[in-house]
Amino acid sequence: MTSAIPPASPAAALKVEGLAFHAQDAEPRTDFQHLYHHLNTVCRSWAPSRLKELFRYMGREGMLSLAGGLPHPELFPFQKLDVLVYDYNTRLAAGNTSIGTVDLSVPKTKSASHATDLSTALQYGDAVGLPALQAIIGRFVKRIYSPAYDEYQVVLSHGSTDGWHKVVSMFLEYGDTILVEAQTYPASQALWIPMGCTTAPVTLDGDGMVPEALDKMLDNWHRDHAGRKKPRLMYCIPVGQNPTGSTLTAQRKRKIYDICVRHDIIICEDDPYYFLQFPTYDSQADHEVPATVPTLDVPKFIDSLEPSFLKYDYDGRVIRLDTFSKTIAPGLRLGWMIANPLFAERLLRASELFTQTPAGWSQAIVTELLTTWGDDGYLTWVNNLRETYIARRNWMCSFIDKHFDVDWASMSADGAPVYFKSSTGRHQGPVAFKFVPPKAGMFVWLTIELGQNPHYQRLKSAAPARDDAPSAEEQWMTEVWEQLAEARVLLVPGSYYASWHWQGHPTAGEAISSDLAFFRLSFSMMKRDGMDEAIRRMEQVFKADWYGA
Repeated sequence: MTSAIPPASPAAALKVEGLAFHAQDAEPRTDFQHLYHHLNTVCRSWAPSRLKELFRYMGREGMLSLAGGLPHPELFPFQKLDVLVYDYNTRLAAGNTSIGTVDLSVPKTKSASHATDLSTALQYGDAVGLPALQAIIGRFVKRIYSPAYDEYQVVLSHGSTDGWHKVVSMFLEYGDTILVEAQTYPASQALWIPMGCTTAPVTLDGDGMVPEALDKMLDNWHRDHAGRKKPRLMYCIPVGQNPTGSTLTAQRKRKIYDICVRHDIIICEDDPYYFLQFPTYDSQADHEVPATVPTLDVPKFIDSLEPSFLKYDYDGRVIRLDTFSKTIAPGLRLGWMIANPLFAERLLRASELFTQTPAGWSQAIVTELLTTWGDDGYLTWVNNLRETYIARRNWMCSFIDKHFDVDWASMSADGAPVYFKSSTGRHQGPVAFKFVPPKAGMFVWLTIELGQNPHYQRLKSAAPARDDAPSAEEQWMTEVWEQLAEARVLLVPGSYYASWHWQGHPTAGEAISSDLAFFRLSFSMMKRDGMDEAIRRMEQVFKADWYGA
């Protein structure tokens, strides 16, 4: 990772030729001006903050500064920060009765025994953030993600949503088209809807975005999408995808990356669930959490994780968004972005313009926490978090099996078929829905099969023939969602995750398919007994809708 962030400068756009090699075989770039043409007009004009340039001089020995309008740290009312945190070895999934804790403190002034201090953390600062936190994240990125080139840079953010906002502000022009997964995170779309942008949704299955569908779409773009701008930016959630829970394999990532090089696409990899990767669900296994486990083999743990797109990014076209929201706490509003030097410099300018440096409290707490735990300690902590989410994933899958009849033997890329139980215990009637036990994240995605649902058939027969009218599938989801809410169980309708046109209509035929509906279930918050009861209530509502009982 390089330390200096050079200014962006114009460069002639290079024509992207057909692939002559694959990402894993390519020579990494050391210069990234061939990507300059992707920066939008506004982004190219962002200038460095002249006031922020003064920070480089203020720290010089003997400097007497009359320049900055900085409050004197003696006037901060905070004298010391004391925080009680878990020991990194804490295994919450095991139901520990005695939980180890550690006292953290951040002093008012610099101390050799602490990573930072309140006088620095709570003062105005440049957008780069605390040097100690930058160093920790830099080591982490190199060790975990192994980027394909050495010149990558890290820029702090206020979390992934903030990072995505800056990416949108850098690349998109009015009326652009964005490549997204067919079902995608709604907040990611809210940023560019006012810009008149549209989506090009790419088919998903149980293993994430389908490379062949992406390739076909881009190869035939000008034939099938006459008059629409060809996409230059892809947004994806590759691990524990929200909402479907799917996870891209290394093989698929390599294929997708090669396709994006050939078509000159920038990849924004939003990866908040990266460390919540799970083994494949085994319906026959004993899912009890063991009372004790051996000390974490850190290299083995790292090797068990699906690689980031960064590992294949010899061309510098990946921007990765990371966050502490899922591994420490979302209220910290603290994360980081990884990009080539050209893009990183623009991201830093965006931070100076839009947000300034992330909150000093968050930086101070996280810096002291990670320094105290150590690099391996933090990885032990996230592995223990993973253990907790594995247990919760297993609970949800087993409760679906308990209250419905899951045909595990017929599992496919589209999921395992799920039936209602009859009074004899055998499955009853047609398939009610399918689902794939997730290999990462926090969500289970139900694909409801409506072909033989009488309620849906009535809606379909009565559906008005207007383009702006809700589809029968969407009407069914809304009405059943209301019935579920009346039964005091809350799910998210799949229509919330449809890829949207700027006019406010979902893209036809993609997120809402013929005779299919969707619901997203989250296993992150509910305790075991509550989850069991929620699935029981869901089964009752679904069964009443199918059979009126």
